[in-house]
Amino acid sequence: MQLANLAGRATVLGPDGSGLDVAKASDGRFPADPQALYEQWDEFVEWAAGQDGKADIAIDQAALGAPTPMPRQVFAIGLNYADHADESPFGRPDAPPVFTKFPTSITGPYTAVTLPSESVDWEVELVAVIGRTAQFVAEADAWSHVAGLTIGQDLSERVVQLAGPAPQFSLGKSFVGFAPIGPALVTLDAVPHYEDLALSCRLGDEVLQSGRTSQLIFKVPELIARLSAVCPLLPGDIIFTGTPSGVGGARKPPRFLPVDGVLTSEIEGLGHIRQTFVAGPNHPAA
Repeated sequence: MQLANLAGRATVLGPDGSGLDVAKASDGRFPADPQALYEQWDEFVEWAAGQDGKADIAIDQAALGAPTPMPRQVFAIGLNYADHADESPFGRPDAPPVFTKFPTSITGPYTAVTLPSESVDWEVELVAVIGRTAQFVAEADAWSHVAGLTIGQDLSERVVQLAGPAPQFSLGKSFVGFAPIGPALVTLDAVPHYEDLALSCRLGDEVLQSGRTSQLIFKVPELIARLSAVCPLLPGDIIFTGTPSGVGGARKPPRFLPVDGVLTSEIEGLGHIRQTFVAGPNHPAA
C-alpha cells in the first residue's frame, strides 16, 4: 500500500496512480488528516487491504504534501554509512549520532526551497515512519513497529551546523523546507528487499550520491531498539537514517546547492522527490 497526503487529505494510491480519499471512502471511520491516521494504523491497514480497485481521484503531483506532515518526534542519524563517515571530519562512530530536524522544516516531495546562504548541502536518506508505539523494543521485533518507508532530503546549512564551540546539527538542518519527504509512505509488503534499496540524488543530470541501504552501519532495527530504549517512539514519528558519501561539504573544494538548481532524490521502490532552489533575502544572489 502507498499512503499519500493529497492537499492535506490522507489518500491511498492505486497501482494506476489514482487515489482514494480515506475519510470519504471510510465514511469518517478514519480521519482526513494524514498525521492523525497513524494513531489507528493497524486498523487502517486492515481496512485499506479491502479497497483494491476503488481509487477514483486523479492525483496532482504538485498537490502532494509530506506523508507525515507534523510528527511529534523527528530523529535523524549522522555518519551512518562508512563511506560518508570516512569523508567527514568526525570518522566512523561507535554508536549512532542522533539529532533532530525540527518539524517545521518538513515539507512535501516537490518543492521550491529558499536558500538562506551559499552553504546549503544535500543528503539523500531513507526515512522510516513509526506505525505502532515502540518502547524497549528488541531488534528482532523492530520492523513490526514500522508503518512504512519514504524518501527524505536532509538539507543542511553547513556554516550554522558546524559553528562552535559545539556543532549545532539540529539548527543547521531545520531551516524552512529543509526536510522534504515523500512522495508517499510505502508499506513494507510493497517494497521488495526493503533492507537493501538503491538510493541516489542528482543535480540536474549529474549524480551526486549513490549507495544502498544495506550499507547502513546501524540498520533500522538497531536504530529503533536504541532509540526506544531512551524514549517511546510514537505513531507517525520519523527517522532519517543517514546518507551515503558524496555530500558537497566533503568535496575539495566544497560545493553547495546553487540558485535555480534542481535536485532529484530517488530510492528504489519508493519513487523520487524533487527540489528546486531560490535565493533567500540574505543570499548573495538575491
